[in-house]
Amino acid sequence: MKKNGSRNRTGFEIVRSHAAGVLLCVALLLGGVRGYGSVALLMGEPYGTLGGMSPTGHAAIYLNRVCAETPTRLRMCHRGEFGVVVSRYSGIAGYDWIAIPLIPYLYAVDNLSEAPQSVDAADVRALRDAYRREHLMTLAPDDKDQKTPGGGWVELVGASYDRTIHVFEAQTTREQDERFVELYNDKKNVSHFNFFLNNCADFSKNVLNFYFPHAVHKNYISDVGLTTPKQDARSLTKYGKKHPELELTAYVIPQVPGSLKRSTSVNGVVEALVKSKRYVVPLAILHPEFTGGLLVVYLSNGRFNPSKNAQPFKIVAADDNATRDETGDLVDGNAVAGLEMTAPKMPDTLPTQLMTSDTGLVEIAYPEALPAGSSSLIDISEIH
Repeated sequence: MKKNGSRNRTGFEIVRSHAAGVLLCVALLLGGVRGYGSVALLMGEPYGTLGGMSPTGHAAIYLNRVCAETPTRLRMCHRGEFGVVVSRYSGIAGYDWIAIPLIPYLYAVDNLSEAPQSVDAADVRALRDAYRREHLMTLAPDDKDQKTPGGGWVELVGASYDRTIHVFEAQTTREQDERFVELYNDKKNVSHFNFFLNNCADFSKNVLNFYFPHAVHKNYISDVGLTTPKQDARSLTKYGKKHPELELTAYVIPQVPGSLKRSTSVNGVVEALVKSKRYVVPLAILHPEFTGGLLVVYLSNGRFNPSKNAQPFKIVAADDNATRDETGDLVDGNAVAGLEMTAPKMPDTLPTQLMTSDTGLVEIAYPEALPAGSSSLIDISEIH
């Protein structure tokens, strides 16, 4: 990635207007110069009870030039649209993949101004159910008592309330995006989810390999044949190092503050075994040689830190609409352009004071080194 600001990037920003006039900005710099779009792997951290038992996380694909005509049909974006997140899910109306617009995927709201600054569990339930009733009734209808149904539909919207998301973005051409839309609209969208053979990471691997053939592959040693989100990210990062023309870049979208339990680090299969006391202690007692072998496998083949050398990014305010040309491509001149030049000047801890941009005023609401509402740049040359 160029650090001198010569690359003029455009993208999307998520902005919340507080009652007191506070704007909470989360800038994810996805997209490139005029005529270019991007595809990004979204690697979501595990959370909750299931995340503790199987800490491999979730994988999804973000496309900044492709949008959702419906949750099961794609099209190229129009003016004012931010792109789509597509992923494989289990048990949602019999579909293999579901497409959700970016802002609802992150915050379960239609408009950026509605995204909350802090949430508790009741807030998240209410936001998700309101969005479901407005947009997702065909996928998740009311139960027999006309109440909110259970099930996996909650994974479709409000992802940033539950987890931190690591983003790995590479440039695409319009022709690639158009072929992707045509291919996935023509294919049968029928669920064949299988945790071991066809999980969310397999879907993301297939999409990334559509754009960049042979870029992503399984790790049969450290993941014992499963496709994991972390291996997708690791493969794509290595591919990006070999193909600098893709300008592969990595970012972090922190989990929204609030009372919900924080998500945890994404692990591979062997990594999860050697790092979890619930697994490694009994194994070490019963099978010390086997446990030692697992440790060797992890140290030699399974290490990958997606957040290594992450630096805080300066946040700016922006309009609620992405700027696109007549073809639907993101264009130069968004507020996010030029942030790469200012990033190295930022201190280790973001200030709580106001910062200005060409489009307005923003206040960073949290003093932590990596607050919600900020993005972090990761130098992929340092990732191993």
